[in-house]
Amino acid sequence: MLPTELVRLSALMERTSGIPDIRIGLIDGPVLTRHADLASENLREIPGNNGAACTQANSAACLHGTFIAGILSAKRNSPAPAICPGCTLLIRPIFTEKTAGREHMPSSTPQELAAAILECIGAGARIVNLSLALAQPSTKGEHALEEALNLALRRGVLIVAAAGNQGTLGSSAITRHPWVIPVVACDLRGRPINESNLGSSIGTRGLSAPGDNITSLNADGQSVTLGGTSVAVPFVTGTIALLWSEFPAATDAQIKLAITQAFTTGSRRASVVPPLLDADTAWQTLLTLNARRRIA
Repeated sequence: MLPTELVRLSALMERTSGIPDIRIGLIDGPVLTRHADLASENLREIPGNNGAACTQANSAACLHGTFIAGILSAKRNSPAPAICPGCTLLIRPIFTEKTAGREHMPSSTPQELAAAILECIGAGARIVNLSLALAQPSTKGEHALEEALNLALRRGVLIVAAAGNQGTLGSSAITRHPWVIPVVACDLRGRPINESNLGSSIGTRGLSAPGDNITSLNADGQSVTLGGTSVAVPFVTGTIALLWSEFPAATDAQIKLAITQAFTTGSRRASVVPPLLDADTAWQTLLTLNARRRIA
């Protein structure tokens, strides 16, 4: 089974590849924008202190950024999932190419992340993809991050974030914020992988998405297979982008409620494991809402 089939995303991808008006903020490593399999015409670099181009193709940061970009913005005939290449991808690198090792989930300080989120909002992002973890937590830094997430709420910018790969019960300053959609990684049977963090805030407001043996683009110009919660995040981000492309008049609250299945569950979730992303149900929910709005 393909990862997109597990979360019933294939039909939505057949309907649309996304529209340029839907802008996704990718806060990650630098991206190999010249990769032959990327839809480069829809990639935009947010100016800042970090260069968006990969200068070291073998760096963990460049690999990670290019991999996540491939899931979202690869050409539809590429080895990557290529969920929404028609949307605009705003690239805001936050990991330096000096990141050591081949870790699948680089980290950022709360202050750095807060600044990057504000820049994405300022650049017109409708959705922000956070395939990362927090490092060096501090009261001051977490306050700045909370303020940035609060601004996203006020501006109607949806935030999708990795639950984390420590295999623990708990939350972070990112995943416990009520506006954030935390994402757990699951295998192709829909079961959470052992590394995924779980918890009450994650189970209550989050989603599970494919994050095991996912193939996407590598910074060496080829493809590579990785896993983890950071890999699962763009499946949710990309689905939101396609839904908003299909229903551009929908509000941020309607999109968030539809994709997290809040309209269909009917009661507060009690599990620490969030439900599996269901793109088709979200589309059907928004279609019904749209029809009601027209009648009214």
